Amino acid sequence: MQSKAKTVEAYLAALPEDRRQALEAVRAVILANLDRDYEEGMQYGVIGYYVPHRVFPAGYHCDPRQPLPFAGLASQKNYMSLYLMCIYGSQEQLKWFQQEWKKSGKKLDMGKSCVRFKKLADLPLEVIGEAIKRVPAKKYVAACQAILEATKKKSPPKRQPADKKAATTRRGKNVKAPPKKGTAGRKR
Repeated sequence: MQSKAKTVEAYLAALPEDRRQALEAVRAVILANLDRDYEEGMQYGVIGYYVPHRVFPAGYHCDPRQPLPFAGLASQKNYMSLYLMCIYGSQEQLKWFQQEWKKSGKKLDMGKSCVRFKKLADLPLEVIGEAIKRVPAKKYVAACQAILEATKKKSPPKRQPADKKAATTRRGKNVKAPPKKGTAGRKR
C-alpha cells in the first residue's frame, strides 16, 4: 500500500509497533551497508533507496523526474516487503542471493525483486546487508545502463505505416477507412 507520508520518519510512525520495529531493523541493516552515493527517502509511497540525480542525472528511465530506484521497504496489507532492484536485473546477483538465503535455513518468499516477510525473524539480515553492500551506486548505474542498451538492441524498430491505406490494414486485409466527420451517409 502506498503511503502519503512525506518523510521516512512519518511513514514509520504511522505503522503498528510490531511492523515499525521490523522495518526499523531492516532499515538499520540497509543504512549500515549502503554505498554513500545512494540516498534514502520516500519514493512511490514507500521507503526508497535510490541513486539521486546528483550522481545519475538521467534518473529512472520510466520516469526521469524520479531518481533511479535501488531498493525499497514497505508495509503492505498482509506482509512487509523488501524490494531489491539490484538482484532483479542480474542473474549472477540473484543466484548468489538465493544460495545465501538457502544457507540461512529460512524460507524465501520472493517475486522478481520483492522479498515478502511477516516478521523480522523470517529474514537473514546478514544476507540482506551483504546484498546491499555488493552493489555500489556506480556499479548499479552501469548495470542498469547495460540492460537498457541490450533491450534497445533486441527490440525491433517500431513500424510506421507507409501511407494512409497501410494504416487501415488489419491482419493483412484492407479495411475501409472510417468516413470523415460530417460525411457519414453521403455517397461519393
